[in-house]
Amino acid sequence: MAAELSQQPDLGPVRQFSIFVENKVGRLNELVESLSGADVHIMALCLVDTTDSTIIRIVVDYPERAEQILDEHRFAHDDVPVVAIELQSEAQLKDVTGVLLKAEINIHYVYPFLFRPNGRYGLVVRTEAQELAASVLSSHGITVLSRNDIAR
Repeated sequence: MAAELSQQPDLGPVRQFSIFVENKVGRLNELVESLSGADVHIMALCLVDTTDSTIIRIVVDYPERAEQILDEHRFAHDDVPVVAIELQSEAQLKDVTGVLLKAEINIHYVYPFLFRPNGRYGLVVRTEAQELAASVLSSHGITVLSRNDIAR
């Protein structure tokens, strides 16, 4: 029975980590090396910097392992659910924004995946209503990815 449960796909939401670091040389490399050393792959990446600090937003293939590494290396962070979607082509972006507009769901930010299996396009979307956005997008034929879909 336990073996059957472990083979069930993880349909939970994709988690995004926001890591807060000083804006200084080498901090991104330190993060990348820490995660890579634990066999955690950054699937999507976005940086927002100011004069003194940087917010590094990442989606990884194994968030539980990533959280342990972030804690061990004392990276200040939090995590939130995001909607991860797969696009058949870049032209489908207008469908995504149009569907969310019609549903009156505000988009806070969007950034692309670095890598998606089979060469497909992927986007990370943070909205004001994650579950509703995922449901609306899915009901309009847009592929919403689960954590299992981005695991390597």
